[in-house]
Amino acid sequence: MAEPVLAIDDLAVAHGTVRAVEGASLTVAAGEIVALVGDNGSGKSSLLNTVIGLIPAMAGTIRLNGEPLAGLPPVDRARRGIGYVPEGRRVFPGMTAEENLLVASRDGAARRSARASEMYGLFPQLAARRHAPAWQLSGGEQQMLAVARALMGRPRLLLVDEPTLGLSPAVAAAVIATLRGIARSGGAILLAEQDRRSAEAIADRILPMRLGRIG
Repeated sequence: MAEPVLAIDDLAVAHGTVRAVEGASLTVAAGEIVALVGDNGSGKSSLLNTVIGLIPAMAGTIRLNGEPLAGLPPVDRARRGIGYVPEGRRVFPGMTAEENLLVASRDGAARRSARASEMYGLFPQLAARRHAPAWQLSGGEQQMLAVARALMGRPRLLLVDEPTLGLSPAVAAAVIATLRGIARSGGAILLAEQDRRSAEAIADRILPMRLGRIG
């Protein structure tokens, strides 16, 4: 059996004295989309932030392609193949859409430009807005830009927090189609969603999360 891209075992995370995640275990295989579904405060975002290295784990293990990530800062986890789309998009508002993409890649100029062109292929709406400052983009366009920016580094694992929150049905469908395409190409995706129906439209597996626990 192939090694999962992401393997989490008995993970515990705390914010001060409050346990945000307790005993969480899951795997995500290549070509698979797994959704954590739960209300605000259920621990979904804390788990994603721990995988990318923004929050330290109290206990448990996180492995990427069998290699432990303990002690690695976010930049090193990104270099190992993790992309992250945080809740609320968080694009660089003073940069153009294209500058947001180019700054996310460590490749040379020609390869960065070619990769940005690939992102415009995934999100044609961004191509028309490539020279616009990010703050001028609509919420849907900013979400497309956030996903595209995370993909610039060709991640093996993509973490996505609330991918369709606040989007129109048409834009949400475009984001969902893109995530499905990434999985069909062999990418692994772990996402967090409040709405189970939205998660079911995207994911291969649903993992309910409540009070920091999965299941």
